Amino acid sequence: MTTFLADIRSTLVPDPEGRHGPLPPILLSMTVVTGLVDAFSYLTLGHVFVANVTGNIVFLGFALAGAPGFSVGASATAVVAFAAGALAGGRLGARHSDHRGRLHSSAAAIQAVFLAAAVILAGVCGGPVTSGFRYPLIIVLAICMGIQNAAARNLAVPDLTTTVLTLTITGIAADSALAGGTGSKSGRRLTAVAAMLAGALAGAELVLHTRIYYPLLIALAAIVAGAIMTYRLGKPGPAWVRASGQAPSSPTTRPRN
Repeated sequence: MTTFLADIRSTLVPDPEGRHGPLPPILLSMTVVTGLVDAFSYLTLGHVFVANVTGNIVFLGFALAGAPGFSVGASATAVVAFAAGALAGGRLGARHSDHRGRLHSSAAAIQAVFLAAAVILAGVCGGPVTSGFRYPLIIVLAICMGIQNAAARNLAVPDLTTTVLTLTITGIAADSALAGGTGSKSGRRLTAVAAMLAGALAGAELVLHTRIYYPLLIALAAIVAGAIMTYRLGKPGPAWVRASGQAPSSPTTRPRN
C-alpha cells in the first residue's frame, strides 16, 4: 500500500529534478481533456469520438452495417482528421526531439488554437448541434486530439498516453500480485484511469445540464496552462527536457561543425 500511494504521489507531485520533471501531472491534465472532449463529441455530435480512434473504427463498422444512430461520414471524418493532427504532431516531435519542454509547449499551443475554434463554433451554435456545425467541430477537435496523442507519444512518459487506456488497464491486472506480478506502477495507471473518468463525467454533466461548450472551454484552459508551464519550466534547459534525463549541452559547449 505504501508503494501504491507513493506511486500516486510521484505522479501528481513529481520531483522537479526527476527524470520526467513536471510532465506526469501535465499529461494527467491532458487525460482529463480527453474525457471532456470525447464527452462533448459523443453526446453532441452523434455517436462519434474525436480522441478514442478505436471506438470510431468500431462505430464505422456499425454504420457500414446499417446500425441506426451511426454515421459513416462522421466516423470516417474523425479518423482522417485525427490522422492529420497526428501527422502534424509527429512533425513537431521530430523538430523538437531534443527538448521535451518545447515539444509540449509547441504542440499544446497549436492544440489551443483548434480548441478555441471549437469553443467558438459550439458557442455560436448555442444549442443542439446542427448539421452545419457538426462536421467542422469533428474536424477541428479530431485534429486537436491527434496532435495531443502524437505529442504524448513523443514525450514518452510511461503509462501516461492521455488516451489509450486498454493497455493501461491490462497492465494493472496483468502485473498485479494476483497474477503473480509485482503490481508495478499500478498507482500511476489507476490515476490515469481516474483522470479519464473524471473528465468524461464532468464533460457529460456540463453538456447535459449547462452550456454545451463548457467542456471545451475547460479543456482549452487546461491545455493553455500546461503549455505555459512547460514553456517556463523548460526554458532553462533542465534534465527532464531530454528523454534520457540528461541536461542538454549549452550552446557555448556544443562542438562546431
